[in-house]
Amino acid sequence: MTELIFLEDAYQKTFEAKIVGVGASGVVLDRTAFYPGGGGQPSDKGVLDTDDWSWKVVSVRRRDGEVWHQVEGDPPDTGMGVSGILDWERRYQLMRTHTAMHILCGVIWRDYGASVTGGNMEPLRGRMDFEFEHMRKDLVEEIEKSINAEVAEARTIQTRILPREEAFKIPDLIRTKIDLLPKGIQQVRVVEIIGLDLQADGGTHVGNTREVGPLRIVDYKSKGAINKRIVVALQV
Repeated sequence: MTELIFLEDAYQKTFEAKIVGVGASGVVLDRTAFYPGGGGQPSDKGVLDTDDWSWKVVSVRRRDGEVWHQVEGDPPDTGMGVSGILDWERRYQLMRTHTAMHILCGVIWRDYGASVTGGNMEPLRGRMDFEFEHMRKDLVEEIEKSINAEVAEARTIQTRILPREEAFKIPDLIRTKIDLLPKGIQQVRVVEIIGLDLQADGGTHVGNTREVGPLRIVDYKSKGAINKRIVVALQV
């Protein structure tokens, strides 16, 4: 099992690790700060370094408890020690974007009671689909004002891991229309924007909503009878 550094510290930019597996999918490290993708958040990129060599990490995936790092060129050998270095600018943009999606979700759940039906993100831009029957310009303007108010509120963001039974006693822990947590998961990581939002989530986030910065709703559209999409953009 790969130790997942990002679950405890999303701000760790570099780390030391050992190669414990090599294959067609890249290399497995005994520990990693690279996020392997999931929940609409893309995987991290960066490099693996030794004193003599460097490998570019182009994608990261989790499989059966192991995290595979796809590298360019011939991979390093099993047993080799490496330094992992994240593409921090990209990672931090994704942390801000993912947190912005939680702010949007929290505001819409609190103010309108609408469930999430889908979502995705890229650095500085994300979209979420909600169970809205109607989506009008005045409603979008109201939502944009509310999400920026939550950014300005400078709310603290905390993560913790709970036993599954305890986690599912939390009202409205799952905001998606479909429960995406596999039945076999016994430890549930929850992300809380204090005073606004509490959800099960395995991604990376900033520590305070003020780090997200100003938000703009740049598009909205209907994706079905009761399925409406909102697209949010962040400043660089």
